[in-house]
Amino acid sequence: MADNARAKRLADLIREVVAQKLQRGIKDPRLGSHVTITDTRVTGDLREATVFYTVYGDDEERAAASAGLESAKGILRSEVGKAAGVKFTPTLTFVMDALPDTARNIEDLLDKARQSDEKVREASAGAAYAGEADPYRKPDESEDDAEAVEADETDDTAK
Repeated sequence: MADNARAKRLADLIREVVAQKLQRGIKDPRLGSHVTITDTRVTGDLREATVFYTVYGDDEERAAASAGLESAKGILRSEVGKAAGVKFTPTLTFVMDALPDTARNIEDLLDKARQSDEKVREASAGAAYAGEADPYRKPDESEDDAEAVEADETDDTAK
């Protein structure tokens, strides 16, 4: 089994080779310039590589790009084998990266939270405290209160 550093180096090499070949070497119109390789992961035994990609466009363009990558898989694997110089060239699996969709969902949730915060801020703009503005006793007030309580107690005992 290979070490993690070797798998990382091979994953980086695969990402670079696939991106360059998609940009310059493959003439498939389905791939075009709207396919971006975002990440590559290689298993510990260096036999399988997963290539994550994103596509700029709608669902139809995503489906076309997926079909284009599947048809170009053999050419891309042979280019990776030439560049890597390893005993066994890893098999390539292309997976649509969910990162842009996840980021969009997070942005939507943050916008909702901002709107909710703004509503709370507007509702509390004219609000006043339920009690006094400063509900805590001050040290000098507690001494005065203690003297007043003692005076009340002496008045009660005197009666």
